[in-house]
This record gives sequence, structure tokens and C-alpha cells, in this order.
Amino acid sequence: MNEQRIKEILNMEPDHRYVEIHGWIRTVRTSKNVTFLEVNDGSCLKNLQVVLDHQRKELADLVPSLRTGASVSVQGDIAPSLGKNQKLELNATAVALIGPSPEDYPLQKKRHSFEFLREIAHLRPRTNTFGAVARVRNAVCYGIHSFFQERGFIYVHTPIISSNDCEGAGETFQVTTLPLKDIPVKENGEVDFTKDFFGKKASLTVSGQLEGEVYALALTNVYTFGPTFRAENSNTSRHLAEFWMVEPEMAFCDIHGNMDLAEEFLKHIISYVLDHCTEDMNFFDTWVEKGVTASLHHVLDADFARITYDEAVDHLEKADRSFEFKPFWGADLQSEHEKYLTEEVFRKPVIVTGYPKEIKAFYMKQNDDGRTVAAMDILVPRLGEIIGGSERESDRTKLETRIKEMGLPKEDYWWYLDLRSYGTVPHAGFGLGLERFIQYITGMQNIRDVIPFPRAVNTAEF
Repeated sequence: MNEQRIKEILNMEPDHRYVEIHGWIRTVRTSKNVTFLEVNDGSCLKNLQVVLDHQRKELADLVPSLRTGASVSVQGDIAPSLGKNQKLELNATAVALIGPSPEDYPLQKKRHSFEFLREIAHLRPRTNTFGAVARVRNAVCYGIHSFFQERGFIYVHTPIISSNDCEGAGETFQVTTLPLKDIPVKENGEVDFTKDFFGKKASLTVSGQLEGEVYALALTNVYTFGPTFRAENSNTSRHLAEFWMVEPEMAFCDIHGNMDLAEEFLKHIISYVLDHCTEDMNFFDTWVEKGVTASLHHVLDADFARITYDEAVDHLEKADRSFEFKPFWGADLQSEHEKYLTEEVFRKPVIVTGYPKEIKAFYMKQNDDGRTVAAMDILVPRLGEIIGGSERESDRTKLETRIKEMGLPKEDYWWYLDLRSYGTVPHAGFGLGLERFIQYITGMQNIRDVIPFPRAVNTAEF
């Protein structure tokens, strides 16, 4: 038996070859002499039409139990289709129910709201939208790995449990085995973490960057790609408590090389998805956000503009409009500012560099002016910031001073500081949030709809 995926069959010629498929019934249409099943196995957006001739008694007897949502195995031959919009169909010679046929399947042949589908996240991958999201997400991940592997980067697995807060924002999930009903405390009333599993305070990581730097300063070019966590109490369409980050780190690299690689990286992934997910991207362009593929092609064709933070603020202050958040030097750029720069001023992606050190992380290289750091953010139309990165501070004295200025515990970063004493070199890196990127290329509006099982405020089902 020649078992095939539906994606492969739909690309064949209707030459009556005999095949077997497995999948789930999307729709059932029955007439007097024939029943049509639309079967999908997740390999592609389109369904395969299966025809059951009622002259075959064993098939006719099975028809009443063939319902939407049922899992089936079908054998038959691939024949030309008389229907519209399809060149072939599968004439069934044998059909078998694999699981029980559902009586009250929640997914019917109609459009369901994304809010409803979040409530049944265990079934939503069977819909067109979420099947397409899953395939695009898969292609993005493959494209990420291929980009770095083809350029000699080494994939490093950094820890999920950490004893430091990379960003210094304090929005971490604590990891503990202490009994919550009887937490040990010191004489001063503070929690006694010496009695905890790790003997010190630990949390889920917000970034693999610091550990990535360790390996970059031994292997030159590395990247991390894994789950990160942030306990930001924000219940919006742009925030998740658990999300995936890809973070390359390059030794012997400055801010300019960092920008070059980041631009090349973005274009590579976009190109890979457009080449390998054409059907799914056309679906998003038709049903989710019209023009999304054209906007991605525009990114591929553009040379990203490169401006300083000073120049960005100057453009914003001279804008003939009022912003909800008034721009001024020293303030972080808001989404409305980023969209104005990319959509109205430059009409293409923009890389902004040289941010005030007060609004950036402690590890960023300080510029000679004493007030800015060698940071860079890539802004894209429709979304705003999509990549953030920097050249890292390679001077131990400056790094120690910055850690002290930000009120961070120096003892937690002793090993990170050591890297600046033992063969320090200029090095740089950036981070891309996977879900934020998938939102951008698909046009999906809520970040909870581009991750299989969203984790957010009051949301930890499935």
C-alpha cells in the first residue's frame, strides 16, 4: 500500500494510482447515490475530496457514522474530479473509522471567533487558520536554524532556570521547592533561600543572552533558541508570559556588523516563508490581513534606513501631528512613534541606534558621548520594533559601574564580569521574539493566536 500525505496527493496527476490516506473529516455531503467527504491531515491547507459510491454496500452502511471531526483511514484510487477548483479526488474502495465518530463536534463548517477557539485550544489546530499558523511557525523555525547553520553558527542550549535577571526589570517567575505554607525566613523577616533547592533565589529565564555570551567568547558565533518567561502583569494582545526567543551572539563584532547580520537574518526568514508556505500565506492575505504578502516583499526589496535615536526624536518632534505619547529626548519610542517613522517618514524598515543609556540594559556598550549606548532596534511597518540588540560592553570597569548605577547585585554577575578579564573582545548580538515575528508575517492580531498553548495572565489551560 502506498500511504501518502494529502499535500503530496494534491500535487499528483489523477492517474488512478492506488493510495491510502489518514486524516480527519472536515465536512460530509450525502446524496442518494454518493457521499463526499472533505478530509484533511494537516499537511496543507486544502482538503482532499473522497468519494464514496453507495453501490458499494460496505461503504453505504458506513455513511451514517461518518461525521465531521471523525478520524478515518481511506484507500482508493486518484481520479480526475468533475467538481470545480480541484483537479482530482479519491474514489474510495475502503473506509475505516479510526476513533469514535463525534456526536457534538465543536468545530462546524462556519467561521468561529478567535476568542471561542482559544477556549478549545486542544481542537483549534484543526481549523484552517491555526493549521496555517502552525505550518508557518514550523517554517520560520526551520528558516532560523538554516540561516545560522549555513553561516557556521553553533546552536547553544542556555539554561531555563537562572539566578540572574538579564534585563534587570524584576519581572521573573520564581522557582522554588520551599513549602508555601511554611516559608523559612531569616531573623530580619526575609525569605531564607539557603534552604531552597538551589541554595539561592532562582527564577525562569527572561533571556539566554548572558550565557550565550559565554559561548560566543569561546566559539565566536553562536545562537540560542528556546523558551523565555516574563511575569509582566499585562493582559493585552501583545504580551505572553511564556514565549520563544532566538538570540545570536558574535565575537569580534561591533554594532555595525550586528545591524548587517540582523537585516540579512530578517530577510532570510521572510524569504524562506514566502517560498515554502505560499498557500498558507495566500490564506492570511485573503482572510486575515489583506496586503500582508506585498508588505513582506517590500521589506525584502528595501535597504533598511539607519538613523540615530537623536534623528528619530527630531523627526517625531517635527511631525505635523499630535501623538498620544509626546516624544522627547530620553523617552523610549512608543509603537505609534515607530509606525510613524517606518510608514510615513521612510516608508520602509528603519534601524535606530544610539539610545540613551538610562532606558537600556546594563550590558550595552557605552558610547564615547557618555550619554548613549551602542544599542539598535529594527522597526518595521505595521508592527514597530521587531528586533532589539546591541554591542555588549567589553570593558570590565565600565560594566561594573553600570551594574552599580542600576542597583543590581554585583555578586550575581561575577562570572559575567570575569569574561571582561579573560580575553575580552568586542562582541554583539540581538534578540527576535518568535511569536511577535509570526504575528508580523501572518497579520494575526493577537499574540495568543500564534503560539500553540498561550500562557498569560489568568491563562494556563491545556
